[in-house]
Amino acid sequence: MINGFDDVQKLGQSNVDNAMKAWGEWSRNWQAVASEMSDYSKRSFEDSATTFQKLMGAKSLDQAVEIQSSYARRAYEQYVQEMNKIGTMYAGIAKDAMKPVERIMQPGHSGAQR
Repeated sequence: MINGFDDVQKLGQSNVDNAMKAWGEWSRNWQAVASEMSDYSKRSFEDSATTFQKLMGAKSLDQAVEIQSSYARRAYEQYVQEMNKIGTMYAGIAKDAMKPVERIMQPGHSGAQR
């Protein structure tokens, strides 16, 4: 009976340890996403401000149109690049979230770490 209790206790501790590791990793991944989005927002705002200053100094309508067109093209390309990067980060979070489930679903898994 003591061995059974010890096994249950080890299993419980193993599950708590695994949950804490998963939580820590999950938290770090979301912090990375938040940091990346914050950095992108800052870069985007700075680019917008710089473009606005250029527009205010435009000498002709043609020059203003060129500045605006250049900004729109650059903003779109940066947005697409950033969304691809964020999408890759989200996919990594989902993949990491499935690792504990995959370990549990493996044939012969008893629940305790080996």
